[in-house]
Amino acid sequence: MFECRFALVLCAALALPAAAAPRGDAGAAAPAQAAQPPALSVSPDGTLVIDQRARLAWPRCVEGMRWTGSHCAGLARLLTYGEAQALARQRWKDSGVAWRLPRVNELRRLVNRSARPPSVDQRLFPATPRDWHWTGTASVNTGSVNPYAYGNVMRGGAGESSMTVQQSWAVDMASGQARGDVGRGTRLVVRLVRPAP
Repeated sequence: MFECRFALVLCAALALPAAAAPRGDAGAAAPAQAAQPPALSVSPDGTLVIDQRARLAWPRCVEGMRWTGSHCAGLARLLTYGEAQALARQRWKDSGVAWRLPRVNELRRLVNRSARPPSVDQRLFPATPRDWHWTGTASVNTGSVNPYAYGNVMRGGAGESSMTVQQSWAVDMASGQARGDVGRGTRLVVRLVRPAP
């Protein structure tokens, strides 16, 4: 092991086992740290999954499907980005709750990427399509404009200098992979999110 030459106290402290629990005044073991509640839990009515850390609430079913009390029934609706945004705005207007498309990192948190294969917890989100889902994160087509490029000269530079939003981000719920180059006209699955109640 090691030799104690400097101080008996120091050697005694170093020789203590790492797992030894500190004692309080009464000689009892210090209280263990309280167990953390799970990050995701089902709401009392069973329709939402509450993310305690992010303070978000997710519907258990994607758009087009409905919660029956035990599973998600129906077929997932495939929407363009514009249709998904319009749906979120309408749901907010109708309910008074701030429904929106999730951000990339929020949606990716639902995928357990350490599982083999990666997956969404089917107990919390039954019948989740293992497909691409829209997010509210936008990608701007920012191709640089070179006025000296032959192609720009031939087109007269028409439309080359304006920045247009043409693409958005989506997350593959089968892998957790995210892409920012998905055309907004593409029809994808939608799962809205709202603040936790």
